[in-house]
Amino acid sequence: MKDSKPLHEKKNTAILLIHCPDKQGILATVTEFLNENHGNIIYLDQYVDRVQKIFYMRVEWELADFAIPTAKIGEYFNTLIAARLNMDWKLYFSTDIPRMAVFVSTMSHCLFDILSRYTAQEWEVEIPLIISNHEDMRPVAERFGIDYFCFPVDSHNKAAQEAAELALLAEYRINFIVLARYMQILSEDFVSHYPNRIINIHHSFLPAFAGAKPYHAAYERGVKLIGATSHYVTGNLDAGPIITQDVTRCSHIDTVNSLIRKGRDLEKIVLSNAVFSHIQRKVLVYRNKTVVFN
Repeated sequence: MKDSKPLHEKKNTAILLIHCPDKQGILATVTEFLNENHGNIIYLDQYVDRVQKIFYMRVEWELADFAIPTAKIGEYFNTLIAARLNMDWKLYFSTDIPRMAVFVSTMSHCLFDILSRYTAQEWEVEIPLIISNHEDMRPVAERFGIDYFCFPVDSHNKAAQEAAELALLAEYRINFIVLARYMQILSEDFVSHYPNRIINIHHSFLPAFAGAKPYHAAYERGVKLIGATSHYVTGNLDAGPIITQDVTRCSHIDTVNSLIRKGRDLEKIVLSNAVFSHIQRKVLVYRNKTVVFN
């Protein structure tokens, strides 16, 4: 397994992601709790949805001089603040490096982009395994020194194969999954094991140009924009909370092949941006929408 230490040593920090009903004084209450316990805040971002009246916040602070023991931070925060303010919250530590599984079928562009960023140490993440329903990408995994497992899926063995995949993911202690153009629909049972922890990528032609050849259909219509969408996977196909999107312009001079090339460029960039935001714990899901902090 490769050494995936980041390019720069990161300080020992804690991160809180918070959402709750909005009321006066939440920001001051949280920052006072941190300051009183000698937590040096190095990042703070907050947002208020004035329609839904929901307060969102991400705060990160250094733990070097923090008065509360790391193992007790969640307990103290919940007792002193969260329970009183009806907060939903998650606590993360910079020392806990996420473990990511990549699912892929036969298209390599998103996989190569992910692995190039991984080996360049752009991301603080571990990728211990790649899972596929085809053997095509095994040489890629071997080139990068990552374990590769193939689970061919059809209508008769889908449940058994997903059960085997889940067992493997548990064995490898996987925290989240990235579908790098994995051309299989995951069952609701599978998704339920990783709520808001499965990231997918697809073109943004849906629902107008669904099917196996969306770029061909878009070419026939003479579209002037193509795009890509990355989102969390839910039980509703391609309808989960959107993390990030992007578009690029095209024109009458574009061919089907140039549309595909532009689309694949977008897909890999949009997917990697979504993965990076997730790794940095900057995505907060509320109902079927996300707040993605800067």
